[in-house]
Amino acid sequence: MTMLRRPRTGPPAGHRPWPLCRRCCGLALDLGSARTRALIAGRGTLLDVPTVTFPGDRAGHPVQRGTIVDVPGAARMLDRLLGHRLPRDARPLVVVTTPVPAGPAHRERARAALRVLNPRAVLTVPTARAVALAAGADLSRPLLVVDIGAHLTEAVLLCDGTVFDARRAALGTADPAGADVSAEIGEVVTDMVTSMLRQDRTCHTSDALGRGMLLSGGGALRPGLARRLVVGLRAPLRTVPAPHTAAVRGAALVLYAAHGHPSAGGPDR
Repeated sequence: MTMLRRPRTGPPAGHRPWPLCRRCCGLALDLGSARTRALIAGRGTLLDVPTVTFPGDRAGHPVQRGTIVDVPGAARMLDRLLGHRLPRDARPLVVVTTPVPAGPAHRERARAALRVLNPRAVLTVPTARAVALAAGADLSRPLLVVDIGAHLTEAVLLCDGTVFDARRAALGTADPAGADVSAEIGEVVTDMVTSMLRQDRTCHTSDALGRGMLLSGGGALRPGLARRLVVGLRAPLRTVPAPHTAAVRGAALVLYAAHGHPSAGGPDR
């Protein structure tokens, strides 16, 4: 397990953290195919562990290609990772990132797995929006987010902070794709964005490309991959700081923003 330094996200000034504020028990979660990252509000520690469960003598992978395929396994993993770290008898507010094209089925599986933590509410946020928030991007204008993970790559167009269009590919940096996986990922992303341009009857995609793409995920740390995208799409690009943890840091911002809101104490959303 990797324990990173406290990210630059936190509650607003003057806010009373746990245990003074009983509603402040919260959790930001990025449940990826290869790594699971979690931030517990008020603790200041970002947990970074493999997404692996152990139902018997063999390791299992409850999340594959961005989709939860084993809900009980995911629940066991979350309980092992977080159950003893949350305050006793707490009912945390949970914000979990979800790949955009995964659809409502993935969100329901995530909520089902998180019931092991007895949350008072579960809020879902698209991974691309979480990345944009972590980067401090201007969401009032079209924004193209390219997130490259270990087993999943997605390109998402945000307009006014909401998803306007999205593409995904079951390919990532952990896939053996010949001698140069970066070349294949670069080609796939170029094809996805080109398809978005062709099918967009507005000017949103071209406007977003003109502003520059936002690159995140572990793939953003690959030498040369950013350059391939710039050359292939003939558009500027900006890499999010600490791109591999951008999604969970953005989820933490949503968590703190949701603190105290009436909807945070209601049913899952």
